[in-house]
Amino acid sequence: MKKKHVVNVVGARPNFMKMAPLLREMSKDEVFQSSLVHTGQHYDEIMSKVFFRDLNMQAPDFSLDVGSGSHAVQTAEIMKAFEQVCHRAKPDLVIVAGDVNSTLACSLTAVKLQIPVVHLEAGLRSFDRTMPEEINRIVTDSISDVLFTTEESGNVNLRREGVAEEKIHFIGNTMIDSLVSCAGLLFQTRLEGALGGLDGAPYFLATVHRPSNVDEPVPLSQVLDILESASQYAPVLFVAHPRTRGRLGQIGRASALVEIDDKLRKIRRGSVYLLPPLPYIEFFKLMSKCTAVLTDSGGIQEETTFLGIPCLTMRENTERPSTVELGTNQLVRLDEPIVSSCLKTIMSGKWKDAAVPPLWDGHAAERAVRVLRKIFGRN
Repeated sequence: MKKKHVVNVVGARPNFMKMAPLLREMSKDEVFQSSLVHTGQHYDEIMSKVFFRDLNMQAPDFSLDVGSGSHAVQTAEIMKAFEQVCHRAKPDLVIVAGDVNSTLACSLTAVKLQIPVVHLEAGLRSFDRTMPEEINRIVTDSISDVLFTTEESGNVNLRREGVAEEKIHFIGNTMIDSLVSCAGLLFQTRLEGALGGLDGAPYFLATVHRPSNVDEPVPLSQVLDILESASQYAPVLFVAHPRTRGRLGQIGRASALVEIDDKLRKIRRGSVYLLPPLPYIEFFKLMSKCTAVLTDSGGIQEETTFLGIPCLTMRENTERPSTVELGTNQLVRLDEPIVSSCLKTIMSGKWKDAAVPPLWDGHAAERAVRVLRKIFGRN
C-alpha cells in the first residue's frame, strides 16, 4: 500500500508543542509519510529553532520564512508560499494546529486545492471576536474535514455550530503529550546564575503578550502594576515576548524591571525580573517549580492545570474553560485587588481543588493517529 503523504504545519511557538507528539507517532506508522512545513511566523532563534531541539522534532522539510507583518500581510504571504509547497509536495492531507495566522492561511490554501484538512485543537471558543485567534479558530473549524478536540467544550461548540458529528473526534491534548515526554529532562536541566539560586524559594512566573494587554499604554501599565504588587509576596520572573519588551520601553516602564544577566547574583522579593523568551525545557523547569503563574497565554493555562500550579489569567475570558472549571486556572482580568487576593490565598497554601481534564494523559497523539488511519488509511 502506498503511504499517505501528510504535510504538517507549524508556524508559532505553541504549534511546536502540539505537533511534535503527532509527528513522532506518525513516524512509527506504516500508513503515513510526513513532511514538516515551518512558516516562520515566529522566526528568531529562541522562538522557533530551539524548540525543534528541545522537542526532538525533525528538521523542517520546507521553511517559508514569512516573518512578521500585519495579519493580512502575514496571512497572504503564508498562503502564497504554502500553495507552492502543496504543488511540489502533492500531499494527501494537511494537518494544522491551534489558532495562529499560519493555521488559517494553510487550511484555506489546502481546501482551495481540494486537499483534506485536519485541525488539531479544534472547537475552542472565547466568544470574543476582537481576538484574531478567535477568527482563525472559527474559520479553520468551518472548513476542516477532521476536527480533533482537546476538551468537552470543543465538542459542544462544534455541535452548536452545526459541524457533523462524524467530523468531531475527542482525542485529548497533544500539548500535554509534550509535557509528559519531556518531564524526564527536567532532572538534567540546571538553571544558571541567579535563577539557580532560587533553590526552592517561592517565586511567581509571568508571561504577557496578547495585543489587548500590551499594545496600548494603559493596559500595559496595569499589567506592570499587577506584577509589581505581586512581587511584594514573592519575586516575579517576567518572561517577556519581544513584542512586550518593545512596548515596555515605549511607555517608560522598562527601567522599573531588573534584567536577569550574568551580573545578577540574587533574586529578591519586591522586584520584577525581566527574562528573554526561554527554550522550552528551561521554561518548563521554571513553571514546574514556581508558586503561581500570571499570564494571558492559552497554552500555559493548560500546562499549569496539568502540573497542578495555580494560574491567574489576566484576561476577561478564556477559550479553555476546563482549566477554570476543573483545573488550577482563575480569570482575574487586569484587576490588581483580585490578583492580590488570589495571591494571598495561594501563599497561604490554599487554592481551589483541581483535577486534570479527561484524556490529558500523554496519549492524545496515539488516539489521533488511530483516527487518521481509520479515515485515510484506505486506498
